[in-house]
Amino acid sequence: MKYNFDEIIVRERTNSLKYDMREKIFGKADVIPLWVADMDFRTPDFIVNALKKRLEHEILGYTITPSSFNTSIAEWCSRHYNWHINTNWISFSPGVVPAINLLIMEFTDPGDGVIIQPPVYFPFFSAVKNHRRRLVLNPLCFENGKYSMDLNDLESKIDDKTRMLILCSPHNPTGNIWPPEVLRSLAQICIKHNMLMISDEIHADLLYPGHNHTPLASLSGETAAVTITCMSPSKTFNLAGLSTAFLVIPNDELRKRYERILDHVHVGAGNIFGFEAAEAAYTFGDEWLNQLMHYLQGNLAFLFEYINRHIPRIKIVHPQATYLVWIDCRDLALTDNELHAFMIEKAGVGLNAGVQFGIAGSGFLRINIGCPRRILHEALDKIKAAIDKKYEK
Repeated sequence: MKYNFDEIIVRERTNSLKYDMREKIFGKADVIPLWVADMDFRTPDFIVNALKKRLEHEILGYTITPSSFNTSIAEWCSRHYNWHINTNWISFSPGVVPAINLLIMEFTDPGDGVIIQPPVYFPFFSAVKNHRRRLVLNPLCFENGKYSMDLNDLESKIDDKTRMLILCSPHNPTGNIWPPEVLRSLAQICIKHNMLMISDEIHADLLYPGHNHTPLASLSGETAAVTITCMSPSKTFNLAGLSTAFLVIPNDELRKRYERILDHVHVGAGNIFGFEAAEAAYTFGDEWLNQLMHYLQGNLAFLFEYINRHIPRIKIVHPQATYLVWIDCRDLALTDNELHAFMIEKAGVGLNAGVQFGIAGSGFLRINIGCPRRILHEALDKIKAAIDKKYEK
């Protein structure tokens, strides 16, 4: 089946965070929203059909996690990452961010150090600080348009109260895929210092051609024993509204502790439709994903060509994965507040401010290209017109 990613679908007045919260978030309701990690593509037919079928049974009472949910996950991981996991290692979560918060609560104490690597997904910051843990920053290095880890800096910041590292892989917002050799070096440092690794791999499916994702826990048994992997179909198949994610925890003791706190806060029951949608996605979604990535690759190529030709003051950090693109706007010579306001007020486009991802994101913006190309083109035209007007001298 050929899927139509060019279709424009009206999302206003559907309680869409991306569209119906624009006025509250950006101060005006008519911005083109290219911010939150939510695609504007129709939900695949095989997922909609699975939900319709479940609705034929008109009782929606308390549910349990079906064994077929775990099986579909294990088979997907085997096909896509050559990662062979035991279905017993899989635990439910209502989302990756809730899982990270629960893991911090269970496996660290107030005052303990938790390492993150900015610029990075901003809920990592609040997950650490909101639970009175100590935020330890290991900034990524940015050189010649590429990001890399500074492992010497990382190890220098570990003390006897540093308990955990949160990894973003593939990386949000830069789109980096961490090479296996980098992940091995990172894992050896954490193992040496008896640190737990939480690996957020929610963007693992969204790979551009020529790139492969290596699950951190797949490197070795020793690494798997101290790694908790967080994943979800929500980014790949645009199912965030169904609040369904999962953790892969090979270590029995760690898994029991996670499931205990999940039970204590009563968020482990799951969502009937989330289970149905995830299982359908992981069972029938390979071809849809292939077509999605082909379309996103076209959007990325269009973005590069347009920016390079028409807005040379902006530079793009080339992503290896995800539909979220990190753009360097430092040549516009605006403060972060000015840059954010300029895109909203002058260009009429809603993007993520780089400083949301930490001070290392100063001067950058994050743009979501998971939309029909016509919308992306319109947004870029508006950005170009605003910049041309400001710098027309």
